[in-house]
Amino acid sequence: MSQEQPTLTGFDGADPGATIVLPGTPRYVAPAGVSNPKADIAELEELERHLFAHRYAQAGMSCYGATIDPEAATADRGEALAILQEEDQALLCSRETGELLDRLSAASALLNPIQAAQVRILQRDRAELVDVPPEVQSAFTRLVTEADDVWRRAKNAGDWASFEPYLDRIVTSMREMASYKNAAADPYDVWLNEFEHDTDCAFYDRFFAQVKEVAVPLLADVAASRRNPARSPFQGRFDASRQMELARDLIRLEGLDERKVLLLTTEHPFSDGLTSNYAIVACHVHENDVLSNVYTMLHEGGHALYEMGVDPALDRTSLKGGTSSGMHEAQSRFFENYVGRSLAFAPRLVEVMAKQFRGQLGRVTPGQLYAAANRVEAQPIRTEADELTYPLHVLVRYEIERLLMSGEANAADVPRLWTERYKAYLGIDVPNDARGALQDTHWSGGLIGYFPTYALGSAIGAQLKATMVREGMDFDGVCASGDLSPIHAWLRDRIWRHGRSRDTNELILDACGEPFSATYFTDYLTEKFSALYGL
Repeated sequence: MSQEQPTLTGFDGADPGATIVLPGTPRYVAPAGVSNPKADIAELEELERHLFAHRYAQAGMSCYGATIDPEAATADRGEALAILQEEDQALLCSRETGELLDRLSAASALLNPIQAAQVRILQRDRAELVDVPPEVQSAFTRLVTEADDVWRRAKNAGDWASFEPYLDRIVTSMREMASYKNAAADPYDVWLNEFEHDTDCAFYDRFFAQVKEVAVPLLADVAASRRNPARSPFQGRFDASRQMELARDLIRLEGLDERKVLLLTTEHPFSDGLTSNYAIVACHVHENDVLSNVYTMLHEGGHALYEMGVDPALDRTSLKGGTSSGMHEAQSRFFENYVGRSLAFAPRLVEVMAKQFRGQLGRVTPGQLYAAANRVEAQPIRTEADELTYPLHVLVRYEIERLLMSGEANAADVPRLWTERYKAYLGIDVPNDARGALQDTHWSGGLIGYFPTYALGSAIGAQLKATMVREGMDFDGVCASGDLSPIHAWLRDRIWRHGRSRDTNELILDACGEPFSATYFTDYLTEKFSALYGL
């Protein structure tokens, strides 16, 4: 067969049972069971149209539920999402769809690269859902919609007891669904694999062991240095409305097209991409912590850049969006840390911050921002953590999730487990449940298995940056200029444009010329914090 992918040009009027000859390609005989390839492709396109409409509606409803919906609408939103989930599952998991995808897979030589990738990804999506009873899946959708609302109220009140029964129900449901997906596998492995394909507990055990081997002694050395970079220039009250203007300035600085971004506020920051023309970024402004807003926006902006950097040809198909949670977090952590916390970018950040807070920040220097933003400090909040302690925050959640999914712990045990591990890994006491086990939204949304991808994404980002530099990019010069378009162009070509058409391991191998390695991350941590703290 030719290495070039033939298209369906010239099919009009062809006898579907006859030998098909495409211009410029070898003769091709339609496989048994493929009665009309052109009609099958049209059916694929129709399937994708409906799945796209559902995804668009589901993403919008989920985002607005966390930002602007009234509290009383929770049950109605849950029911609407459950209905869309049921229809999604009926579309994707029907016998007819399975047969369609099988026929198209058998006729892969007739498909263009996008169509071939669509079939492969839809088959995988279908395999992950087809054995789960529809009533179980839709009940889970209703549960997590309700649980998310309960979590918000519980966090504000510091009331773990009110959220506790919901977490138990979510864990039970996720274990049940995992048994339908793969009865022979560890339930937690099933979900780890869905958030990042080709990963499991064994993979993350090796990964965290390598990170801990470097981070823990380095953290001890930092503490022993007794250096204490000042955060005082960034302390005080920073007006919330002006911080929202700062958030819009940061959207522009990061290189996002503000015509395509909807900026909202929420309890726990998030972002989502509906198409390459529409991203939602939701931030949480703290009047007493302006740096939280700055690095939240750079983080969520990295997610949005990825979503809007996908090839527009993949819009309205199953290939739209980031390929995995790990690769998505690689983009968010990249712009938050490798760009945003670099000394080279500090002058640009100071300039933008001082625009909104001239009286408070007008005399702040880039060096002061760099020192404050990279101050190593064991504290209870993951989203505010420095790069060195951050993986340990993630490790706490990974270990607790593993205990929950194995049945070795239940929700009542979580505050105790949380307190014990924060004391052991970070040497701090957890002040209360709001700043402890209730601080993150993920469990209320049924995202057990997502947390490890934050640390994995940080490590992937280090490898991407190292490759850019090795290939000759003046990374610091680009950051210092404030024009991040060379970084965007590199990531768009190697990562973003492919959407879901390529998996993380394939993207890393093609982009970096080698498989994933956490060594780039551990080397980065060692070099950066040794220099900062004179080690």
